[in-house]
Amino acid sequence: MSEQRRHRLRLEISREASRLFWEQGVDATSGDQIAEAVGLSTRTIWRHFRSKESCAEPIVTQGVEWEMAALRSWPRHLSLEEHFTAEHVRLGREAGDGDAADTRLAMQMIYLADREPSLRTAWLMACDQVERELADIIADRLGLPADDLDVRLHAAAASAALRIINERVGAAQLEGPGPWRSADAAERIAHAVRRATGGAVGDPVAS
Repeated sequence: MSEQRRHRLRLEISREASRLFWEQGVDATSGDQIAEAVGLSTRTIWRHFRSKESCAEPIVTQGVEWEMAALRSWPRHLSLEEHFTAEHVRLGREAGDGDAADTRLAMQMIYLADREPSLRTAWLMACDQVERELADIIADRLGLPADDLDVRLHAAAASAALRIINERVGAAQLEGPGPWRSADAAERIAHAVRRATGGAVGDPVAS
């Protein structure tokens, strides 16, 4: 099986598992039910995932992918606020129904992770990947090695800020109207990264 096909299969399993977790709870969902929903054998599910809870990991990671893609493509001449706002507008224009459905599933799993300890690992693993990628992005931005202590500290602080903002925005979307709106997400994320890094990350930099 190619890596691309494996990724697609894991994501499809994750979608169905996440849907079941949200509809009936983690404890009430079995590996057999997940397999039946995807149209695969239970043995195949365990070939791709170490536990039923880990099935949520791909959809949760997918939920923060737009942020990481935006950070990877951040032009040096733009501030983070300018770039994230433009990317958020572009995403809203180009995203299809499938993207919107995946985003909502990711929000639901992040929301559940605060109440279901067994799902918390999936969310924290996604956050750990964000931190690792942020270290490379910040290092390039500041002209420092990725293992520099300041870079590592900035990456840890920025990833924690992203985690909290995602949790707050997601909860607001699922719980109903309130001060935290999806439309504000890009600006809130950019401000959070800037504040978490003490202003070291956020400004345009010289080419």
